[in-house]
Amino acid sequence: MKNYQGFLIDLDGTVYKGTEKIIEAIEFVKELERKGLPPYLFLTNNSTKHPKDVSEKLVNMGVPSTAKHVFTTSMATATYIKEQKANAKVYAIGEEGLYMALKECGLELVEEDADFVVMGLDRNINYEKLTKGGALNIRKGAKFVATNGDVALPTERGFLPGAGSLISVLSVTTGIQPTFIGKPESIIVDQALEVLGTKKEETLMVGDNYATDILAGMNAGIDSVLVHTGVTTKKDLETIEAKPTYSIDSLAEWTFGE
Repeated sequence: MKNYQGFLIDLDGTVYKGTEKIIEAIEFVKELERKGLPPYLFLTNNSTKHPKDVSEKLVNMGVPSTAKHVFTTSMATATYIKEQKANAKVYAIGEEGLYMALKECGLELVEEDADFVVMGLDRNINYEKLTKGGALNIRKGAKFVATNGDVALPTERGFLPGAGSLISVLSVTTGIQPTFIGKPESIIVDQALEVLGTKKEETLMVGDNYATDILAGMNAGIDSVLVHTGVTTKKDLETIEAKPTYSIDSLAEWTFGE
């Protein structure tokens, strides 16, 4: 296996499933730390948490991590909007991780006359939020941006509705498809590479979901390894023409280059 200089590592389905640890992945990260190997960044489509909260969960599971090791789709979304319009007014549907990322980028959260409508996973979604976001702000011309399109979220309970399932409601009612920021889009990967400080040809994407993690690597032009610990099974992969660079049962099989 190639000697990579940086790793972008997915979380849900790769390092853990909800509150359930994936031991092989935790040992993989520990090995990176023990050997003083190249830098790593946890790249997640979970928009609900602040990086420090994600890092705290990882540390409690025994994963070497700080907030600086975490890059969320909320962070990428906020950065994207700021690049489009630095003083943008945003109507957001989501949870604390999204709201905090938008505020930290200096964006103004509003209820009406928004420049952008941003939507991520919201486990307290209601009709009024969809009404303001869809029927009002988007129809009045606000640009529609979505953190990620995951339709299912792997947890210890099984696969639960993901952000994409909820976002589709606004798409259907307005007839407008959002600009997606998270995996499999290259937007989040390109931003993460800037944070990690490595080149595309020397970085590896690590993930369990072909439709998000692996395609993100392909779309961004970086190598990828699919681990069969979450969404995509071996049987699923057999039917897919464009294969990841590597596919393994778990990260216990990964051999670090010398």
